[in-house]
Amino acid sequence: MLHSVILAGGSGTRFWPQSRRQLPKQFLHLSGPETLIQTTWSRCRQLVAPDQSWVVTGGSLVAETARQLPDIPGEQILAEPCARSTAPGLALAALHLVQVDPEAIMLVLPADQVIEPAEEFVLAVRQAEQFIKHSPEAFVLFGAPAELPSTRYGYVHCGAEAVTGGARTFRVAGFQEKPTMLEAARYAATGEYYWNCGILVTRAETLLRSLAHLSPELHQGFAQMRAAFGGPTWEQTLQEQFAVLPSLAIDRVLLERGDNVYIQEATFAWDDVGTWQALAKLLPRGKDGNSIDGPCCGVEMEGCLVRTTRGHLIATVGVKDLIIIHTPTATLIADKRDETGLRKLISELDRKGWAEYL
Repeated sequence: MLHSVILAGGSGTRFWPQSRRQLPKQFLHLSGPETLIQTTWSRCRQLVAPDQSWVVTGGSLVAETARQLPDIPGEQILAEPCARSTAPGLALAALHLVQVDPEAIMLVLPADQVIEPAEEFVLAVRQAEQFIKHSPEAFVLFGAPAELPSTRYGYVHCGAEAVTGGARTFRVAGFQEKPTMLEAARYAATGEYYWNCGILVTRAETLLRSLAHLSPELHQGFAQMRAAFGGPTWEQTLQEQFAVLPSLAIDRVLLERGDNVYIQEATFAWDDVGTWQALAKLLPRGKDGNSIDGPCCGVEMEGCLVRTTRGHLIATVGVKDLIIIHTPTATLIADKRDETGLRKLISELDRKGWAEYL
């Protein structure tokens, strides 16, 4: 049976000051009436029932996750005892899944992506699910065709095409993490590369078994957790063992080293919306190229992204290509052409000890 596993961690830095450590990107209304995590769940619920839906998040984010996703049973919102990247988090979800459904197929997806239309996404997942049913030891990723060079995404090099009778699916020949612009242009020109959407379909038991084979450190910790699962020492074992696990990304520890990894061409539009700049490209713009959310009065203003709170006016004169984000406790004004500046700013705020604004 198919189960969805939504990855909903995050440090709240990419969309600062609207996102914060206790309110990361997936909880924001960025491009519609629903938050990103609510939109993700709206897509998933076309595939699975609430009792087949799981969320992996940080302990401090459980309450907000439950508030925004009231349909998902509280016991299926899984709190990681501490941040340990994607491999331990997915193993924790798989450990729960195999207890309730030994043949569980996992649809793993981030909580904070923009995917349209939902109908195409649902069809693609059903095709990947059928592939896994016929090849139960496989891992299927989704990839968006890399038609233009971009340094924002990780790339997947496709090898031989698999015979599926449905979606275009290829054996993965290699991974390239966020290349230079020159490398990205070369990848796009070959037509052999996809942007890695970070969406995975596989059997829960296959994931656990593969991690046990490829990562002895993870295997040791999860073997003890599996033995304690459901018993009186479960919570203590989880806390103790998870804390000493290595921080490992699922791509690095498993997908880049596995022999049975495939990529299915995404027939839906996809964007991970990782920066204010990326969001500006998705939002509607006026005749001067401005995208405005909230009260704003601009004179000779061009190409700006403005977001403010109700009751607080943003007024500008003679500005171009700026990001202006107002919140009750912090306001950001940044050059829209500088995609790395926000990371530097967050580091500087941290260095100055202004954690209350993060």
